[in-house]
Parts: sequence; C-alpha cells; structure tokens
Amino acid sequence: MQMSELAERAQAVHERLLDFYGYPTWRNPLEPLDELVSTILSQNTNDINRDVAFNALKAAFPSWEAMRDADEEAVVEAIRPAGLANQKGPRIQAVLRDITAQRGDLSLEFLKDMDAEAASAWLQGFNGVGPKTAAIVLQFSLDKPAFAVDTHVYRVTGRIGLRPPKMTAEKAHTFLEGLLPPETYYAAHLNIIRLGREICQARTPNCAECPLQDLCDYYSANY
Repeated sequence: MQMSELAERAQAVHERLLDFYGYPTWRNPLEPLDELVSTILSQNTNDINRDVAFNALKAAFPSWEAMRDADEEAVVEAIRPAGLANQKGPRIQAVLRDITAQRGDLSLEFLKDMDAEAASAWLQGFNGVGPKTAAIVLQFSLDKPAFAVDTHVYRVTGRIGLRPPKMTAEKAHTFLEGLLPPETYYAAHLNIIRLGREICQARTPNCAECPLQDLCDYYSANY
C-alpha cells in the first residue's frame, strides 16, 4: 500500500474513533519534569501503579532536588508499587543529576523554546528515556507535536495495517507521525490506546464490537 493510501486509512481510523469515543481528555497535565518522572515510572506497569508510585515520591520528598540527592534505597522503597524499583529509582536520580549538570537547575521549561525534533533529541540523550517517553512529555506537557507509541498503539496499528508488521516500536514513532497531521496526534493517540484496552486486546481482540472492521487488515484476514 502506498503512503498516501495509508495516510487516508489513518485519517479514516482517527475520524471513526472520534465518532465512536468522542474527543478524549488526558488526565490533569503535569509540569514537564513531573511528566518525565511519571513516564519513567510507567514503563512496564499500569497507570494505577504508576500513579501510586509517583504520589509516594511526591509525599516522601519535598522537591525533585531532595529526591535527586536522597539515599538511593529511600527512592527505591518509595516507588516499589511501580515495579522494577531497583532499576527505575537509580535511573530517575541519574536523569535528575544529568539535567542539573547540563542546565544548572531542575527545570525543563526551556524545552518550550525548542522545536519538537530538537526537544525530543535532547530528552533521549538520557539513559532510560526513549522515543515514547520523550513523545509523552512533548505532547502532554509541552504542547508539541509528537505521537507516542506504547504497547497498545503498537499492537493496534499493526493489526489494522497502519505500519509494516515487522517495524520496531521505536521506528513506528516517526512512521506514524508521518501518516497523520500533527493536530490529530493528541486525540488519535488516546483513542487508539482506549481501543486497545477495551476492544483490540492483546490475547483476544473483540472484533465484533470494533468500529474499524472495514478498515482493519486483521479483521479482513480472519472474518
């Protein structure tokens, strides 16, 4: 399928999901640094555990500077609900130390003055910050165009046929950004995630309830 045809299908998917779910609303936006920490915590866990761990961090330390300089074990203990605490705790502290070393303080507000590509590249310079984490910070805290590809987006776009089946999740970020206009990224990202959670689930997709049947390669091949 040509890129122009894929772009038309992607737009149709977006519009169909808007009709089906309506325009989505992200949770209360966080400051960029808060979003970065929260997104690192979200890796390989669910939203509930992420939020419990994030709130525990905020309760345990009066500032990100205090968390950055705290004993590693205290940070690890605070974020245990998020899982992989022994990896995520030191990783977050290292990112905070690196930001301080580069910028002189703990703030990501300066990224607002950079274009999306440069801001994403800067964030991905830190160990543990990949394209998904950077895209979430850009889209939801900095109001910059970025299309984050999490496990749901990767699965759903693969089943529908919006990306090559063997394309990696990392490469899918740039590829999917090329299919949709930037102004659609926010709603398309959130509605595809919702579809993946509620209908196009990993083990047994509920194709009978899906609003995308006529747009989906998986449905065409199996029904």
